[in-house]
Amino acid sequence: MKTKLYIFIFLLSFTAFSQELPPIVKYSSSVYGAGNQNWMISQGQNHYVFFANNEGLLEFNGAAWELYPSPNETIIRSVKVIGNKVFTGCYMEFGFWTRQANGKLKYVSLSKTIKSKILDDEQFWNILNYDQWVIFQSLNRIYIYDSKTGGFQIIAPKNNITKSFRTKNALFFQTINEGLFEIESGKGRLVSDNVILQTNKIVNIFAIDEGLLIQTQSNGFYKLIGTVLTKFSTEVDSELAASSVYSSQLLSDGSFALGTVSNGVFIVKNDGKIKYHITQNKGLSNNTVLSLFEDADKNLWAGLDNGINCINLQSPIQSFVDDTGILGTVYTSKLYNGKLYVGTNQGLFYKNYQTNDEFKFVNGTKGQVWSLFEYDGTLFCGHDSGTFVIENTIAKNIFSASGTWKFETVPNQKGILLQGNYYGMSVLTKINNQWSFRNKVAGFDYSSKYFEVTNSLEVFVSHEYKGVFRLQLDPNLLKTNPFKTYKTPTKGKNASLTKFNNTIYYANKEGIFKLNDKTKQFNKDKLLSSIFEKEEYTSGKLIVDNSNKIWLFSKNYIHYFSLSKLSKQLKQNIIPIPASLTNSMLGYENITQISNSNYLIGTTDGYYILNLNDLSFKNYTVLITDVMTNRQNEIFKNQTILNEGRFHYDENNITINYTVPEYNKYINAEFQYLLEGFQEDWSAWNAKTSVNFKNLPSGDYTFKVRAKFANGTLNDAVVYSFRVEKPWYLVNLALFIYFIFFLIMARLIHKTYKNYYQKQKEKLIEENNLLLEIKELENEQEVMRVRNEQLSLDVDTKNRELAVSTMSLNSKNELLAFIKEDLKKTTDDGNRSIKSVISTINKNISEGDSWSVFKEAFDNADKDFLKKVKLAHPSLTPNDLRLCAYLRLNLSSKEVAPLLNISVRSVEIKRYRLRKKMELSHEQGLVEYILSV
Repeated sequence: MKTKLYIFIFLLSFTAFSQELPPIVKYSSSVYGAGNQNWMISQGQNHYVFFANNEGLLEFNGAAWELYPSPNETIIRSVKVIGNKVFTGCYMEFGFWTRQANGKLKYVSLSKTIKSKILDDEQFWNILNYDQWVIFQSLNRIYIYDSKTGGFQIIAPKNNITKSFRTKNALFFQTINEGLFEIESGKGRLVSDNVILQTNKIVNIFAIDEGLLIQTQSNGFYKLIGTVLTKFSTEVDSELAASSVYSSQLLSDGSFALGTVSNGVFIVKNDGKIKYHITQNKGLSNNTVLSLFEDADKNLWAGLDNGINCINLQSPIQSFVDDTGILGTVYTSKLYNGKLYVGTNQGLFYKNYQTNDEFKFVNGTKGQVWSLFEYDGTLFCGHDSGTFVIENTIAKNIFSASGTWKFETVPNQKGILLQGNYYGMSVLTKINNQWSFRNKVAGFDYSSKYFEVTNSLEVFVSHEYKGVFRLQLDPNLLKTNPFKTYKTPTKGKNASLTKFNNTIYYANKEGIFKLNDKTKQFNKDKLLSSIFEKEEYTSGKLIVDNSNKIWLFSKNYIHYFSLSKLSKQLKQNIIPIPASLTNSMLGYENITQISNSNYLIGTTDGYYILNLNDLSFKNYTVLITDVMTNRQNEIFKNQTILNEGRFHYDENNITINYTVPEYNKYINAEFQYLLEGFQEDWSAWNAKTSVNFKNLPSGDYTFKVRAKFANGTLNDAVVYSFRVEKPWYLVNLALFIYFIFFLIMARLIHKTYKNYYQKQKEKLIEENNLLLEIKELENEQEVMRVRNEQLSLDVDTKNRELAVSTMSLNSKNELLAFIKEDLKKTTDDGNRSIKSVISTINKNISEGDSWSVFKEAFDNADKDFLKKVKLAHPSLTPNDLRLCAYLRLNLSSKEVAPLLNISVRSVEIKRYRLRKKMELSHEQGLVEYILSV
């Protein structure tokens, strides 16, 4: 039992839900530049799509998004395009937007005329139209606006309104706990008060032949015929009950699109059977669908809780996206015995064709599958592990010596297959109805991913890193003669080789080459090579299908060529699906014809199916969306697009935006433009929807733009004419003034020309004299500068000498004082001569203040040093300043002592106290500090 359980779990892990779904175009809020939530959707006559968004009214024209903020900065809950007006409703406000001459929308309020009648906190969640009336519905009331008279009628039910609805010939609304009402003569008439309609919220109402089909939020559909309400069962009733339907839309094919709160979108046929169920893990951006709308091209728009999606329901392409990663990248596919086989990098999978069955894994094929080939009723699988034969969905390995790339039949030898391997080629043979490995072809050991066999058993092999080989096999396919390597065409990345219409073709980045059977040389095919022009090359993969069409892939297109019925010329067909959307592995693109018109194209995350018969291209109308001009380094200004433009001469940077309002994911328009008066030829085709012309000269211009869709016919060009005005200095009057001015200037020039050389000579003499005078003045200034420097040095020297002299005088005074004291000790009253000497000494000492003289001289010599020290240290005494001056002269303590008339020890004490007052650090010297001031 455990073993069986493990096997079941193993098999379950290799399955994937495989419903092919329509393509989905995703627009995130970062792309459209507005709020996450989108409450209602509508479309105008020009196919522009409008969204009621959290940030305002959102407009999309197929190329660009435009956000118009709501008039009162609140969430816009409803939008409805009626004629050329876009009606919106938000918080306590409703009105309409009209398009101005410059292409932008302008808001006109309707609610302001009845502002007093609007309830406080009222929001308008729905807008309907019926004949000349526009109905604005809130949760409290219904406001009926007569677009002809401008008048209003108000319906005010007893209970709150859940929602309002319109069928072809009637208007309805539901109120809580009352039932369903119809609007007649501006009033509500009860249609049904069935308990189901009282207790279940109605999401939408549809008119049917018998009466009404009512869709509820959680209980599915009901038919109301007369007064009888009956259940209409569908395949998704149980899922809808669990998911809660929030929005719905009747589609043009009669089916219903149901948007749920938590389970994405259900599309149910009118008989109740499910057609699609699209959720977040199947490509939808979000599982909460707030609004649904089918546009004029039958695309289904979904306004989500986080983003906007466009589901191309009518697309000729159906895609299967494997978000689980179980299936992996699809490298090959084959329809065999009613089952669709896909070979991926995860192995070989299958399912019943045209069903929603899950893909099942073929046991034993885990790994890389390169190719699937059917021959003589047998399905072969080229695998990284060798070669498998698939019988009744069971894989049987018949060759494991090397990985197998592909298989080819051998001309005129039935029951024999030649296979290309990682190392050369080998032969498979059928014996007793069983296929087996026979032999390896001797003499060639290179990888044979792409090869073809001719009737003469010549084999051409394409090797990505070595180029093209030509081999000659022996009749028994046992060996090859020495092979030839072609010098041209050269090797190339993603190159390949195939046989088409009995001719071998080789493709690389340089083009597509055709083998000449007589010369055995490859010649460039101009028609096929043209698809790789203009840097379109991405891969040289060539594929020939069952209908003898050859397929090629480029950067922006898928091409296929078929034989013309009336000539030998190949007929080219283009599918405008770029490589960025196909999501294929470059060099490993694959396309398989699974029916007359259906083709399966493998991608890195699944595959998509293309129906060639449905691949038609509608001729859409090209529209110019806006024209903008700007002066240099200024912002752009919108100009009129309804009339001929007239632009100021310096508004000659002109940007023109245009679009084709189509929303198909895989069908992209290309544009071509011509500006008459500026260029002679049409531009190259490209997908850009904007063109800018800078610094256009003044003049009249006519801009033309046209679009095409691959093989579709060209649209008529849309035309816009404009004029760039001449600047004021180039108008006719200005030109006449310039002419008169020119004559006058010519006369003046002629008159002054005769005296030119004489004046030049005089001017040169005058200039030379002036230069000599200037040079003499410069010399005098230099002499004066030198003298001033010398005088400054002399003054400094004198000041320093004066300071030294004053110091000497001060020292003399000190000496005299010392002598006087000694004389006082030895004199007496009778010695008059000694007294006379002392008196003389006193007179000399008292003469003037020697310190003041020294201080003045010192300041003159040393730039007010004492003032600076006093300013830096206000606590210093005059004696301290005196000591600083002596230290500034770099005198030692022994030299300072007699000047201060104190001992050397006292000088050291003074120096210590001075350091304290100056708050010097221990490492900093006192003398060094004083010298640095």
